[in-house]
Amino acid sequence: MLEAIFLVSTLFSSASSNTIAIPIEALSKNPMSMPVRRKGKRGHRFDNVDHVLILFNKMIEKYPKPSIVEFTKLLLAPIVRMKHYGIVVSMCSQMELLGVSHNAYSLNILINCCCKLGRIDFGFSVLGKMLKLGVEPDVVTFSTLLNGLRNQNKIFEAVSIFDEMIERGYQPHLIAYSTLLKGLCTTGNTDRAVRFLRPMESRGSEPNIVAYNTILDCLCKKGLLKEALDLFSEVKVKGIRPNIITYSCLIRGMCNSGQQEEATRLFNEMVDNNISAYNILIDALCKEGLISKAVETIGIIRKQDIEPNIVTCNTLVDAHCKEGMVSKAEDIVAAMLKRGIEPNVVTYNILINGHCLQNKMDKARRVLQLMIEKGCAPEIVTYSTMINGYCK
Repeated sequence: MLEAIFLVSTLFSSASSNTIAIPIEALSKNPMSMPVRRKGKRGHRFDNVDHVLILFNKMIEKYPKPSIVEFTKLLLAPIVRMKHYGIVVSMCSQMELLGVSHNAYSLNILINCCCKLGRIDFGFSVLGKMLKLGVEPDVVTFSTLLNGLRNQNKIFEAVSIFDEMIERGYQPHLIAYSTLLKGLCTTGNTDRAVRFLRPMESRGSEPNIVAYNTILDCLCKKGLLKEALDLFSEVKVKGIRPNIITYSCLIRGMCNSGQQEEATRLFNEMVDNNISAYNILIDALCKEGLISKAVETIGIIRKQDIEPNIVTCNTLVDAHCKEGMVSKAEDIVAAMLKRGIEPNVVTYNILINGHCLQNKMDKARRVLQLMIEKGCAPEIVTYSTMINGYCK
């Protein structure tokens, strides 16, 4: 695979073998027309691209020329952060034509810009040039290319490049592994992703909880709960501490499959109690019609000095309204206010919809009026709900 990189590099290089020549028009129809409004590292304000070019031209007119480090810090890195990738590619080409030698950092920036512009082929051209110039690619180089391939759904090409990296002695960073794991999971290759975990240990890159969470989330979304729990057990055996995301993935997966008891068991197992995890459980209980159980859960979390938030309250209000218990929902809102939780537009929309479902338009209108008086601006959903209520 890497042998082909030199061929790609040749195809895209100009007559000068030391110049990175990438046709800018292929990357952006008019890369110089985009506005730029940021401050550079040294206080230069870029009000538009012309100002950037003026500063760039001043730098390239100097003798001797500033180093690539100065160009990168002053211009390239800030422009990349502003996502004007085509301009960076153009500047890099001009700098090299004028004899400013690139380093690994600037070439990595160039590869990243090519990938962001959807031209992974040009990214590999730059990699080929790096190898010709004797500039050693690093983990950032390969991780950037792998991410570019993943973004184009070329996940198996990314795996091939990764395997060749290993064969050639490059030690992948955990970021590279995570990139491939995410790509395999999002393309439905969960089994391959699980198998991909195993060699990481022997290569000295112990999977962290982020890597495991990626696969756990995918397994749960596909309904492979047994496999998810097996992997979760492996995480704990290895001494890796699950975090809130780990538990949230599993709890949501269990709740969505109707396994509330297992979800509750996982919930109770959590070491770091967090209102986000409680909200997942409360939402699942409400969707199953177990409102009393959800209310009981809120009582439990209060005993642990964890206060419900607006999401918790809106979930309960919505559940009561859907069951026709709008007066009870309004009691919950009153309790919210006593605890210092202000209703938001979602809260008011839920109450309005609850009254509309019972054809109590006078009450719905009063909620709308209260909403406006409290300074909460109605939105299109609010008015659509009212209109639908009047049309019934």
